[in-house]
Amino acid sequence: MTTPDTRRPRPASDILRTALRRNRGAMIWGTVLMGLYQAGETAFPIALGLIVEHTMRDRSLGSLGLSIAVLAVIITTVSLSWRFGMRILQKANTTEAHRWRVKVAACGLQPVARDVDLKSGEILTIATEDADQTADIIEVVPLLISSLVAVVVAAVALGLADIRLGLLVIVGTAAIMSVLSVLSKRIGSSTQEQQARVARAGAKVADLITGLRPLHGFGGNHAAFRSYRKVSTEAKLQAVTVAKVNGAYAGTALALNAVLAGAVTLTAGWLAFDGQINIGELVMAVGLAQFIMEPLRLFSEMPKYVMIARASAERMALVLTAPPVTTPGSEHPAAGGNLEIDCVRHGTLRDLKFTVAAGEFVAIAAYQPRAAADLAAVLAANVPPDAYEGAVRVGGQELGELSVEAVRAHMLVNPYDGEIFAGTLRTNIDPSGTSRTVPEAVEASMLTDVVALHRDGLDYGVRDRGANLSGGQRQRLSLARALAADSEILVLHDPTTAVDAVTEQLIARNVAKLRRGRTTVVITSSPALLDVADRVLVLDDGVVTAEDTHRNLLADDADYCLAVAR
Repeated sequence: MTTPDTRRPRPASDILRTALRRNRGAMIWGTVLMGLYQAGETAFPIALGLIVEHTMRDRSLGSLGLSIAVLAVIITTVSLSWRFGMRILQKANTTEAHRWRVKVAACGLQPVARDVDLKSGEILTIATEDADQTADIIEVVPLLISSLVAVVVAAVALGLADIRLGLLVIVGTAAIMSVLSVLSKRIGSSTQEQQARVARAGAKVADLITGLRPLHGFGGNHAAFRSYRKVSTEAKLQAVTVAKVNGAYAGTALALNAVLAGAVTLTAGWLAFDGQINIGELVMAVGLAQFIMEPLRLFSEMPKYVMIARASAERMALVLTAPPVTTPGSEHPAAGGNLEIDCVRHGTLRDLKFTVAAGEFVAIAAYQPRAAADLAAVLAANVPPDAYEGAVRVGGQELGELSVEAVRAHMLVNPYDGEIFAGTLRTNIDPSGTSRTVPEAVEASMLTDVVALHRDGLDYGVRDRGANLSGGQRQRLSLARALAADSEILVLHDPTTAVDAVTEQLIARNVAKLRRGRTTVVITSSPALLDVADRVLVLDDGVVTAEDTHRNLLADDADYCLAVAR
């Protein structure tokens, strides 16, 4: 048995550093191109000032033509650098967001759950919104640097005209950033709280959708709706708070940038009036005061996006740094397909012990539904091996010593409530598209009538959760998927509870025929499935109390007859 992973957790800063490090090539090129864009934008008013000065002095067509050519080069540089720079950065951003989505989803879908207090809806929000906002750091850093380039170029150009203009830009920019840094911290904390509340609302929706039918059954849908409305209202109010903070930030940034631009314009006008700068330099200063508004806006907004990215990274760290309840081993089971349950104690199971030989078809009649569910959970590795006493051996190897991949390749446990996905009948039966036994699985599960009912056959569209299928059709579709996997060991948990008796009888015979020579365990109370099994194990009060064929048990065991006879 391996011990849980105790490596140092990865904080949000490590997640951001990882994102920056593996995209440094794209970021370098993006920074260069966006720097060219901002430099070109800033160079435009500088060129206009020089053109005005030289044209007024020379008054020649040659100077005018050269000026037009210079402006054309600047405009072309601005256009192309923006287009290709943003293309590189957005591609890197999208790719990085995809990487984090896959990583978070992989953690959420691990057969052995991670020790994290988050529901599936919250993990979904983290894998989508938070992954996207974390990846935004790929664009934020180059835009921050390129905006700084524009501010520096403008300050240098104005400083060459008059040192006081250059100093005004530098000091004003520093003052603006100091004021906005305080607001950006508030945005980060508010955004993190908003994301948490939205995630909780998403988790509530996921729970409601899963339990919608039972809620309607006992009239609890109104109470559930009120519960969702409460968490949704909390998320809405927090979103309003974040919007207010963002609005205050944007308004403050715009006002401060306008004040700085106005100060530069007024100072340049006073210097020109006093004769300390010429007309060309005045035109340049006024133009820069207008153009510098955009890079200043970008430069002042970047801290906000950095804080949002950090807040999202911290939420992703909740999933990525959470240690698994147990770490799977690396061994592989021996060929054969035998299954051994050795003195397992978990939930309602008490020293449960039995062996299923390779190629045997065994049915387990559980008198208590909870015991059946506990046994299925243990076999499916939904319960980590150190959470129960005893051992489960597959092919002679304990379950805790096997890798997840080896367990999944060797043994398949199909739950009674197998999920149906949006797609087609074919993609639900054979998601990987590699099964060679799809026709046999369809026939064995008696799904043939569903296929024949529709013109598209196996390509008939299935809605999410099988909304356009009946309960029996969904159950048979899930069974067909399990049979098409053709695993060495197949465990079925109540595979025919939603079908009629005649169909159940046919399914039982077909499954026994298709699985001949392959290890099969069926946890069921169905007389049809119990009858086709090589032997039946009676599971009562957490232990095996009887073992024989179905017909012998019917003849000799009154309790068994009462429990399974219909």
